[in-house]
Amino acid sequence: MATAQPNSSPRSEANSTRPVPSDRSHLRSLMGFQILGTGSYVPETVVPNEDLSSLGCDPEWIIQRTGIQERRHAPADLATSDMAYEAAIAALESAGVDASEIDLIVVGTFTPDSLTPSTACRLQQRLGIRAAAMDVSAACAGFLYAMITAAQFIKTGTSRRALVVGADLLSRIANPKDKKTYPLFGDGAGAVVLGPGSEEQGMISYTLGSEGEGAEMLCVPGGGSREPLTPENLAEGKQYLQMDGRGVFKWAVRVIEDSIRDVLHHANLTVDDISLVMLHQANVRIIDAACENLGFPREKMIVNLDRYGNTSAGSVPIVLDEAMQKGLVQPGDRILLCGFGAGLSWGTTVFQW
Repeated sequence: MATAQPNSSPRSEANSTRPVPSDRSHLRSLMGFQILGTGSYVPETVVPNEDLSSLGCDPEWIIQRTGIQERRHAPADLATSDMAYEAAIAALESAGVDASEIDLIVVGTFTPDSLTPSTACRLQQRLGIRAAAMDVSAACAGFLYAMITAAQFIKTGTSRRALVVGADLLSRIANPKDKKTYPLFGDGAGAVVLGPGSEEQGMISYTLGSEGEGAEMLCVPGGGSREPLTPENLAEGKQYLQMDGRGVFKWAVRVIEDSIRDVLHHANLTVDDISLVMLHQANVRIIDAACENLGFPREKMIVNLDRYGNTSAGSVPIVLDEAMQKGLVQPGDRILLCGFGAGLSWGTTVFQW
């Protein structure tokens, strides 16, 4: 999640904030599982930049600063679990797996239907199956956290078929009065079905991380146990997402570069060994900075934020599903996936198909 571009170049600002390199002890490998199928869902209502002019948003500013031209907004009767269900059905069909075969559901979301029960439980009920179900809250890194969690169940043999969903309904928590953040976000969900695979399939290298000291840079302050919603908090807009756009931009460029270099080093791979790169779709300038700083050809980057905006945990799996539908992913391909956002948290992996 990021907004306005810093005054200086992404390269110089990212380098100026980069910490001393770590010993990479946080890196892991997790092989022996595969993605059997993918699916995605976005609401039908398209909201182009021009439709936000009444809120004081400049359509040209949005494109120049973010690369977003439109996004999808869910109708009032649609909840996060509804989008998750549609994406899940598509993934099950793609995998050729019946819902009754699923024994684990992990949903990455920070916009749940309700604080409890979990969105995963609501999805389990909607699918009409018996399965363990849980939510993982890591915002824009939520899908990577959820997939790595489920993959460990597959690897240990405690799950045979796992359904992993990334879904967020951000139009409900973005403040329509904040013209610099409201245009950035859209609604959507993506899903994958995981199953056992060969020892050549899975995550050649992955890393998960967090920098909680940056929590206030991207947060929803109201609605939890620290600041329960009161009439006063509601009047102050504490139920809405708040973001330090400049600070998050600088952090995102830095963490993408560092984490990708780390996983490539751990996997003993180079940029040339990667078939496709699927970054969280936050801001085209972040993606362009990653291309430049890491030396990835722009054609290896899959980008759809111009059509959907930032869909948080839905972002990476929606991109993955679109790549699959276009036939861009082939057996043996090495795919780089990276999610980053509130927490501050991130997850990055080199996945071998």
